[in-house]
Amino acid sequence: MTTLQDSFTLSAIGINVMVDMTVGHISQFEVTRAGRLLSPFHRAPWIGEPLATDIPDHLRRLSIDFFCAPFGLSDVEPAPAHGWSANARWTMRDVEHLPDGMRVRFTLSEKILSATLTKTLTVRDHHPFLYQSHRFEGGDGRMPVAYHAMIDLPNGGVVSVSPKMHAETMAEPLETEPARGRSILAYPAASKDLARFPRADGGFSNLLRYPLDEGHVDLVMLHEQPANPLGWAVAARPVEMDMALFLKPPHMLPSTVLWYSNGGRFYEPWSGRHRGVLGIEEAATFFGYGHRASIAPNTLSQSGIPTSVDVSGAEIRTIIGACDLLGSGVIQSIACDETSLSLVSSDGLTHKLAFDGHFLAHERSSRS
Repeated sequence: MTTLQDSFTLSAIGINVMVDMTVGHISQFEVTRAGRLLSPFHRAPWIGEPLATDIPDHLRRLSIDFFCAPFGLSDVEPAPAHGWSANARWTMRDVEHLPDGMRVRFTLSEKILSATLTKTLTVRDHHPFLYQSHRFEGGDGRMPVAYHAMIDLPNGGVVSVSPKMHAETMAEPLETEPARGRSILAYPAASKDLARFPRADGGFSNLLRYPLDEGHVDLVMLHEQPANPLGWAVAARPVEMDMALFLKPPHMLPSTVLWYSNGGRFYEPWSGRHRGVLGIEEAATFFGYGHRASIAPNTLSQSGIPTSVDVSGAEIRTIIGACDLLGSGVIQSIACDETSLSLVSSDGLTHKLAFDGHFLAHERSSRS
């Protein structure tokens, strides 16, 4: 008889990561550096509370980072929003003890477009990173995908990103009824200047400073410059003196969804209390419109920005991590070699972190 396991912890020197196997979310992420415990990521305040039965499991267990397949509405085959990958149970396939760390494979209990989905997580000694892979085995069809990471910013933060073509919002805000929620950005709107994005009140917001305002929820997409060899984002927390890092292959995940959740949703489970949270969601998707809209011709795909992946044999990788604050927290550039990642701040300071430079280079996938 198989015993279902609700959580599993991966550990290596300087890093501990826990997986909530009931939904596949990362539920704990802790990096230890020079005696400091760094944990800049977010878990929802309502986890464990009794909630209405119609609330999907990905919201009940909303934690740190999870893989969405599809991202947004599941309207091609039956599944909750953000797909079974973020809402269904995962089982452990095997554990591999590496000379310098640990690798664990998990299998999703539900099929996605007839494919089996395998989650592979790796931690290494002295690397402040979690290396994540999701591979579709079998199956047929296309879908939007994303990694849905969240940072805890109770005292505000500074965001830096790899070069982007522009930022844009959807035709309508996330919540269209004032009784349910409020947004501050203009919808639709676009800007090449991330520090000057149109607001609904006629002003402008700096997308790279958190918060944008009080009591709002907003979603904006940033699109990678096609020439970028590495996609990256950093959320710095100057008060807490740390930073959250996100790295991706830009050809596979060409967009970054920024989700500003700062008390702007008023219904359960949000109830105006989900504050100080920034989602940095590396994606191939047509905003949050869902599966059907993302695989159909749309304004992004028609402009050359991929909004879905071919699941047949696809493997989608990303890396999240944490480190000490570097200077002001504004990161000017990030580069890597085989064994290290180098960050340069706007004030000329440098971080050099232990890093597996082969991980993203070995990704095997299809794009639209």
